[in-house]
Amino acid sequence: MKVSTLLLGSAMFVALSACDTAKQQKESSAQSTAETVTTANAASMEKNGIRLTPFNDSPKYPESQMRVIAPVVGSVAPSGAVAFDYDLSNFQLTKMTGGMHADDMANSAKGQHIHNIVDNEPYTAHYTTEFTKNIPDGQHVVLSFLSRSYHESLKHRGAYDLRVITVGSAPATPLSFDVKAPNLFYSRPKDVYSGNDTKKVMLDFYLVNTNLSPEGNKVRATINGTEFMLEQWAPYMMEGLPMGQNTVKLELVDDKGTLIPGPYNSVTRTFTLQP
Repeated sequence: MKVSTLLLGSAMFVALSACDTAKQQKESSAQSTAETVTTANAASMEKNGIRLTPFNDSPKYPESQMRVIAPVVGSVAPSGAVAFDYDLSNFQLTKMTGGMHADDMANSAKGQHIHNIVDNEPYTAHYTTEFTKNIPDGQHVVLSFLSRSYHESLKHRGAYDLRVITVGSAPATPLSFDVKAPNLFYSRPKDVYSGNDTKKVMLDFYLVNTNLSPEGNKVRATINGTEFMLEQWAPYMMEGLPMGQNTVKLELVDDKGTLIPGPYNSVTRTFTLQP
């Protein structure tokens, strides 16, 4: 009987050890897979001391929707301060986004907001659904999209609106802009960064009617004269930038590197880093 007990105990020990080993191997394999995925998602490009790293791990808001109530497409807004009115769902303005990047880069103390871009000029940030904005007379292209508190855009279809509006008297020659064509709009970086915000500076842009891929369209980003070819629509973290004025040029190009026609598909901006 004692021998049988010992044999039974040994068998149980071997079985438990085998299960534990299998569990460790499974966990190790899962961890290895996770590390591989993480590394693939954060593949960096580095040239001339500048590192560019895409990221896609910000808090997601797939249900967030934005609808522009005013100005209405085809209407004429009075000269001067144009009234904007938005209807939002599943998105809270003025909320701090949170997540690992909240402390990683420049973050608005006022929280989440709307980016309003007129004629691809630098955006204005708005923390309420109703506001006015001075726009010169004429026809203008207006892009609006939802933004996290650290200015990263929401990129799904319901999170943006693109339209042509008329302010004051309509021009004799209508604006030639195709809202259905591939279009690139510049968002960040912008203005002045100081202190800790200079270590990692976000590059973010907006695409309409197109996407990026290794075999298809791309964005050519030239940072202080150094060229990077971006093959995915994502925010990018820029590191290694010098103090003082920096320059970013963005171009929407096809699979052969040829600029895609469009009034805003090539844009150059400067921003400043200071201690």
